[in-house]
Amino acid sequence: MGHHQHHHDHGHDDFDWARMAPLLEAEAELYAPLYTRALDWIGRDVTAPGLVADAGSGPGVVSCLLADAFPGARVVAVDGAAPLLERARDRAARQGIADRFGTLAGELPGALDGLDYPADLLWASRSLHHLGDQRAALAAFAGHLAPGGTLALLEGGLPARYLPRDLGFGRPGLQARLDAVHEDTFARMRHELPGSVAVTEDWPALLTAAGLKHTGTRSFLLDLPAPLDEPARAFVAAVLSRQRAMGEEFLDADDRAALDRLLDPDDEASVHRRPDVFVLAAHTVHTAVRAG
Repeated sequence: MGHHQHHHDHGHDDFDWARMAPLLEAEAELYAPLYTRALDWIGRDVTAPGLVADAGSGPGVVSCLLADAFPGARVVAVDGAAPLLERARDRAARQGIADRFGTLAGELPGALDGLDYPADLLWASRSLHHLGDQRAALAAFAGHLAPGGTLALLEGGLPARYLPRDLGFGRPGLQARLDAVHEDTFARMRHELPGSVAVTEDWPALLTAAGLKHTGTRSFLLDLPAPLDEPARAFVAAVLSRQRAMGEEFLDADDRAALDRLLDPDDEASVHRRPDVFVLAAHTVHTAVRAG
């Protein structure tokens, strides 16, 4: 997962990740151009890594992009949800990279102990914020890097935008209010994590505290202008549907009614049909290196 709009459910600890798999896959596939640019940027400094670990891989969309970006590397997808890793293995097989693709099931950061040898690149995309003690987890991540190895941490950025400020109905600024609900839900999720420790989210400082040398920070844009194709529209509808469910007790009646119109496929003003739906988002990546 102001931090972001990652659509795991930030309100429920006992979350059924497998049920979320189609949305997680759709999101990662939609964001693939952004991830590809981020990996190109990382690849300027990380050349010919032997082992790449994806810490918190989910269904493996980005794990497979890592395999594309670093064709000489073995890639290991690490996640706590076995059904998502099954999808990751299937994807790797479809893409013809099963021979250099592996998975590790288990909770982070401990699951990384299952790596056969230290990683030359450890990619952690919005997985760290699900761990109670982020500082300790970063130190553990750092401990699984080979000398000269890189940790690439994707945290932060900007909330995604899909809709014009004024929809032509309801009160303008709906997305900003959805963001506010999301921030409160995220804060509650963090607070309720086992062993939760509050920390200033200065990622370069936290990477330095983990014993690494911060080497870069850059944000990457996903810019899909209107009109969207069907998969992108379906993704926006899925996101708004989740936000509608999560915001039930926090949104006023007018905003709930506006969301209901946006989600009604029979309504000309819905995201399924209106011409002005877009996707605009920014994700931030921080890189840091373990001393050689």
